[in-house]
Amino acid sequence: MIIHILAGGPEKNIPTLEPYDEKNVSWVGVDHGVFRLVNQGIIPTAAFGDFDSVTKEEWQDIQDNVSKINQFKPEKDETDMELAFNWAVGQNPSIIRIFGATGGRLDHFMANVQLLLRKESLHPSLKIELIDTNNIIHIVSFGEYTVEKLKEKKFISFIPLTTDVENLTLKGFKYPLTNRNIPLGSTLCISNELIQSQGTFSFTNGILMVIRSQD
Repeated sequence: MIIHILAGGPEKNIPTLEPYDEKNVSWVGVDHGVFRLVNQGIIPTAAFGDFDSVTKEEWQDIQDNVSKINQFKPEKDETDMELAFNWAVGQNPSIIRIFGATGGRLDHFMANVQLLLRKESLHPSLKIELIDTNNIIHIVSFGEYTVEKLKEKKFISFIPLTTDVENLTLKGFKYPLTNRNIPLGSTLCISNELIQSQGTFSFTNGILMVIRSQD
């Protein structure tokens, strides 16, 4: 199962959704993201939010088109995104892609990154990506991974999170590494590039944020 979540971040940061609207995908809307889905002819399986960012007309469109609406009071312990994310993880998907969760307010962006650091988010059977027009972000625990070359997002950065990363090895990259320890706060692995159709990276301890970007 693949679940795509659309949040209410700035529209300029949201890529065209049509290529992601596949038959095996279930869509989830978060707050104003629900209306954006409905407006594009994509009916979400579920909707979450306090919906304080939609107009009366938009709210009516949501009610007319979405059968499963989970509405909450603005005063709550979880963000709207967290509520939708919890539901999505509970469906046991193999992939979760999140749109409209970057740009705009930095506190919202950092909160969304925190969701990817949860134990269940780092399970090897689940891949979670934050996607916007210029970036694809995902977070991985130690292990070995293969990455394919993407023409439109040629830059790849590896950023340590929460602790130092041990024995990072990069193969097939313009700037290769072999068993290099990367301390927390290092910028050593920013803006690398693949020189082959695919490459591999591996490390034995720590957590990495992997960002694939375009200018």
